[in-house]
Amino acid sequence: QVQLVESGGGLVQAGGSLRLSCAASGRTFSSYAMGWFRQAPGKEREFVAVIRWKNGSTYYADSVKGRFTISRDNAKNTVYLQMNSLKPEDTAVYYCASTPIVGTLVWEREYDYWGQGTQVTVSS
Repeated sequence: QVQLVESGGGLVQAGGSLRLSCAASGRTFSSYAMGWFRQAPGKEREFVAVIRWKNGSTYYADSVKGRFTISRDNAKNTVYLQMNSLKPEDTAVYYCASTPIVGTLVWEREYDYWGQGTQVTVSS
């Protein structure tokens, strides 16, 4: 199994920044990529960004492109999500997830391990 623990959420004003962290432990060698998803109240969980452990290639949802940056530290088995120019509509619980498969990596069903989530609230 892979255990994932997110941290770094909080309350920030619009235009501000936050950095989320996701520390992975356990059978991390089975992980091909790490993704960030988010779920706002009353909405379905949606894809935010993904990064592949080996080559560091990334992909972003259009809604966060240019504002969010995903990165990883292989030595620490940790993935980060730097969020800049935050908007009220970015308010959500943010989850990191691990996937062992090579796929599009934007769908929840492609991920087998999930963290507990961290709340991000952006005030206007």
